[in-house]
Amino acid sequence: MKELNKEFNFGQIVKDILKDIPNERAADVLKRRFGLGPRVQHETLESVGRSYNITRERVRQIESAALDMARKSSAYKKYAKAFKKLAEFIESMGDVVSQDEILNSIAKTEKQHNYLLFLLAVGDYFKYNKESKDFIQFWYLDDKRAKIVKDAVQKLHKELDKNSALTEEEIVEMFKKLLEDEKILPEDKDEKAVITRWLSTYKKLARNPLGEWGRVDSPQMRIKGLRDHAYLALKAHGSPLHYTEVAEKIKELFGKDAHPATTHNELIKDNRFVLVGRGIYALREWGYTPGMVKDVIKDVLAKHGPLSKEEVVEKVKRERHVKDSTIKVNLQDKKLFKRLDDGRFTLV
Repeated sequence: MKELNKEFNFGQIVKDILKDIPNERAADVLKRRFGLGPRVQHETLESVGRSYNITRERVRQIESAALDMARKSSAYKKYAKAFKKLAEFIESMGDVVSQDEILNSIAKTEKQHNYLLFLLAVGDYFKYNKESKDFIQFWYLDDKRAKIVKDAVQKLHKELDKNSALTEEEIVEMFKKLLEDEKILPEDKDEKAVITRWLSTYKKLARNPLGEWGRVDSPQMRIKGLRDHAYLALKAHGSPLHYTEVAEKIKELFGKDAHPATTHNELIKDNRFVLVGRGIYALREWGYTPGMVKDVIKDVLAKHGPLSKEEVVEKVKRERHVKDSTIKVNLQDKKLFKRLDDGRFTLV
């Protein structure tokens, strides 16, 4: 919502508020802590303290008092409309919004980011959830809504299987069910966009390059190398592919160069993949079983009992991309398979 930055000159608002702070050192501490002066870098409590020969705790106290002065300033009252508009913007985003999304949605430059952060820290409307081991830093307006969101997203995480990956639609519906009795979902906004913003604040959830959601410790979310990209490429395609096609798919989906021979070598080493034909791979999770054609025939007969030659061919071809004649030749192995009087085949 870049128009907010056009409607209000955040830099001027900040300068006017700082001018209204009666204590020169207090104003300087705010400038340095928020990067509001010539330098855009945020100075640490220790750095500011050293320059004034005071402790970091004393700097923190001065900063807190200076923010109170800013809130009581005449400039703050003068720009009440700007603070209200900023609050309305955050509310329109779903109320609980990551700091990065707020900054990047409104401001372009690092200096503008600093101005906006200062206004968020000063504004009476805005409340800050600092970064923790579970949550990224985010801003919100309503305590009750923020608590409900945090509790629900943690409950969702516990209900997710470690190895599962859900589409965005699936995880949104799952989350909505957890909030059925809470009545906090916005009626006049994009529910999916709001919910995905809420989910994105939780560090233990992640989204992979295919847009699927899952636990951050899921192998389907931890995309580290060629094998993981090959897995996602096959999953996105939905059916077996030749290893050269897998390499092409990796390039198409992720913009990563994958040499066909290297891709083939990686597929062989990973038990998530099953060779189902000459250079053709499928995912084991699709129900394909490893082994030679004879092994597949054995599994089919063990599972279904005696079958006609045509039935064996039909079921094996669900597992392997091979010619009918190849299956029929393997079926003639009398050490493994026996032909019954009615023409059906069974295991020896």
